[in-house]
Formats: sequence, C-alpha cells, structure tokens
Amino acid sequence: MSRPMSATPLKLTDLSVSALVAGLIAMLTGYTSSLVLMIQAGQAAHLSDAQVASWIWALSIGMGVTTIGLSLLTRSPIVVAWSTPGAALLIASLPGVPYAQAVGAFIMAAVLMTAAGMTGWFDKLMRALPASIASALLAGILFRISVDVFVQAQHQTLLLLVMFALYLLGRRFWPRYAVPGVLLAGVALAGALGQLHFESFHFALAKPVWTTPAFSLQAFVSIAVPLFIVALASQNIPGLAVLRADGYHIPASPLITVTGIASALLAPFGSHGINLAAITAAICTGAQADPDRNRRYTAAVVCGIGYLIAGALAASIAALFAAFPKALVVAVAAFALLGSIASGLTTAMQTPAERESALLTFMITASGMTLAGVGSAFWGVVGGMLALLVLRPRAAPKP
Repeated sequence: MSRPMSATPLKLTDLSVSALVAGLIAMLTGYTSSLVLMIQAGQAAHLSDAQVASWIWALSIGMGVTTIGLSLLTRSPIVVAWSTPGAALLIASLPGVPYAQAVGAFIMAAVLMTAAGMTGWFDKLMRALPASIASALLAGILFRISVDVFVQAQHQTLLLLVMFALYLLGRRFWPRYAVPGVLLAGVALAGALGQLHFESFHFALAKPVWTTPAFSLQAFVSIAVPLFIVALASQNIPGLAVLRADGYHIPASPLITVTGIASALLAPFGSHGINLAAITAAICTGAQADPDRNRRYTAAVVCGIGYLIAGALAASIAALFAAFPKALVVAVAAFALLGSIASGLTTAMQTPAERESALLTFMITASGMTLAGVGSAFWGVVGGMLALLVLRPRAAPKP
C-alpha cells in the first residue's frame, strides 16, 4: 500500500485505545531497550551529565519531529529511532577520539546517509528484496526481543506468569484490549510486589549543549564509516522490511533523506544518528495497533509525541525508565509483537521455492550474530539472497 505525501493533520476520530497504547509501548520499548547503551557510551567518552542529557534530547527531538511529520505526510506508521547498534559501536570507538571530532564524524555519517537517500539507490535495493526474505527478516528481528520474555521468567517468575495468563485470557475474551490489559495489570502487580522504584526520579528540563564539530580522517574512518554501515544494514533495511511486510510500500528515498538531514542538523547537540525503526515500528504497524491498517499511523504519532515529551525531560529520563522492572517492559513488548512475528513467518513460508532461503534469513537474523562489526539483520539478508540465487529453480529452456 503506497500513500501520496500530503500534509494533513491528525484526525482524532482515527485514534483508538489500542493505537494509543501501541504508541506508548513503542516509545517505552525504544528507550528501555538501549538507553543504557547511550549512558555507557557517554561515560566511555567522559562526557558531562549535561552533555549526555543533551545527547538524549537531540535524539528524542529528532525522532519525535520526524516520526510525527512522516506519519502524517504518508498516513502510514513511520517510526524513527536512534541507532542502537551505533550506540554500541560508540562505546568502543569514542574513548580514542576527541568529542568534537566525534561530532564531526556524526555529521559525515549523516551526510553519507542523506546521499544514499537522495540518489535513489536505496529504493532500488528494497525493490529487489523478495517479500519472503523481507518477512523472514522481520520475524527474525522481532523474535530476538520476544524470546527474552521467557529468559526473564527465570528471575521474575510470578510477575511474568500472571501477565502471560492475563494475556491468554485477554486474547480469548477481549482480543483487541489484551495488550493494554496486560500493561495495566503488570504495572499494578509490579507496584504490589514493590518493584516500582521512583525514589530517585525527579523532573528536570533538558538544556541542549552545543559542541562545535571538528573533522579528522581518523574520526571519519573509525566512527563515520562504521556508523553509516551499521545504521544502513541494521536499522534502515530492517525498518523498510517491517513496513513492507505489513503492507506499507512507502518509497524509501524520502524517508532515508529526511532522517539523514535531521541527523546532520542535530549532530552538534550530540545526536549520533536517527534512522527508521524496526522493533518499535512493528508495534505500530501490526494489527495489534488497530484492525484498520489506514488508522495505524495514529500509533506512530502517539509514539512521536512521547518522544518529544521524553526529550524535554531528557535530564531525568534515565531515572524514569529505571523505575520499571525490565521484565515488565520486555513482556509487554513481546506480547505486542506476537501477531507481527506470526504474520512475518506466514508470509515468509508461503512460496515453496523461496521457503528454505527465507528460513535461513530468519535463522541468521534471529541468531544475533555480529560479523565485521555488522549485525545479524544485514547478514540475514545476505545469506537469504545468496541461498535464493543458488536454490531458485532455473526457468525451463524454450523449445
């Protein structure tokens, strides 16, 4: 499904309870899944608390504005997120580079991403990707976060067993409100068990801190190029795959261009790059957000508004999300993604000639492997496409 781009405001009649909850879950998942990486990267670079807060502010504002703007323009659930693998990369690479040069590298990586969008070659790559491979990639990405709920059950058995039971009952009797019910019940139970810790939480508005960028060959090689590669391979390709798997065939070039430009503008305030989301996007693109595909864009808008609020409170955002037990967030996200995983696997296995290639894509992606500094999502696509080229039956010669 492709939508023409035209600026139109949000219709409140399109907003449903399930879309509202999906947007909030997507925002919550986006922060809790990798906020620790951001803090670790800042500590590794010996940044001040104000600089770390500015970093989170810049990313949040960029994600919020682009998520809301692109979703309203396309009337599709376009969710933007910071580069999680990029944050992991910076933990190792920032200590050896002056912060001003790192900011310059952020700008150079953003320029490379903008060029990839403006030249149109990213669109050609996505058109060449079969639906079976894209769907298997989606299922593999989501499987990684969803399966962790059962690992968490080893440590938070009571909380997760109750949430699991309530999810099954909700799916049986109130399928549309199963996930919201699990969220509310989980928060209530966590509070009853004394697992909500708001002692260190305080409200404080973020203040952006400007860093004048400096440019060096060392920073370009050690930060800019790897940051561009991992963002492209581990964020934008899966992000487009999520949209495509759920029926949103939006041209890739404008999306990549917008996120690249926003990344460059916000880099002096600490943003290492924003890209299309995959896991958080799937929460907003699936049927759990709204049975009507044409109204799911509202879930992304809610997520974007959450980003803006979180950005304004970036100085205290870490304490806020630390108040919730990890198991609670993981469980709600996992239950919200089950439908998208099932849909992805169904589409991936539909074409017999592509079934084995899709299965390999799923397995490689779900493995979480990292090779040459690039995540499993990229290698899943590479492995699946290679298998498809080798295993696809040749056309019978004409008589």
